[in-house]
Amino acid sequence: MSELLDIAINEKRYGERQVLRNVQLKLKPGEIVSLIGASGCGKSSLLSIVAGLDRAFRGTVRLDGELLSGVSRDIGFIFQEPRLFPWLTVAQNIAFELGTDGPRHPLVATLLDEVGLSGYADALPKQLSGGQAQRVAIARGLFTRPRVLLLDEPFSAVDAFTRMKLQDLLIRVARQHALTVLLVTHDIDEALYLSDRIILLDTVAGPLRAEFIVALPQPRERTDAALAPLKSTILNSLHAAHAI
Repeated sequence: MSELLDIAINEKRYGERQVLRNVQLKLKPGEIVSLIGASGCGKSSLLSIVAGLDRAFRGTVRLDGELLSGVSRDIGFIFQEPRLFPWLTVAQNIAFELGTDGPRHPLVATLLDEVGLSGYADALPKQLSGGQAQRVAIARGLFTRPRVLLLDEPFSAVDAFTRMKLQDLLIRVARQHALTVLLVTHDIDEALYLSDRIILLDTVAGPLRAEFIVALPQPRERTDAALAPLKSTILNSLHAAHAI
């Protein structure tokens, strides 16, 4: 299968500090790939570059062979916090880019149903729980019908039960929308549950240190004993990379 997303970052700096160098990463259509590594190794910076939010780097990002030079509707981005506009309704937040006509777009109702929030179109963010707000953020990320979905620790601020429900939601919508997913997480169990591949970024300016294939098919069980040896290997690699 050919690559959908081809990331080649020669260097990314913040002033004198180098945060990424010599990163080569290719994602196939429909893959879920997790990025792990210590804080400061460049995971979030990599997502910002792929999303077109950061152009101050040396390298290229290609989607289906086409060079990306800025923000693209084909790339959706979901942040750690929902980042909803508090004065707008749920429907208005999801279809924000369409202005006043947005809430009436038929895709809004479809997405609300997919994320389990039918009946919440007119609710304000302050009326939602943290998990519900993140479901709205996921729906908003899907509204442009992207081909690639980027997520930066999207479930880290919710309780364990809500986190599991949101993980299952991500798997479901990724299938429904034929999405390629690139996820940043610090949770090894989350990466093992969600991913086809797990990429470890090193602490020294973010080169790719290791790649781990999660061979178990989806759906998989969080407690599957077959994941234990791989988890041990990843933890040892993190330790060797000074990431824990």
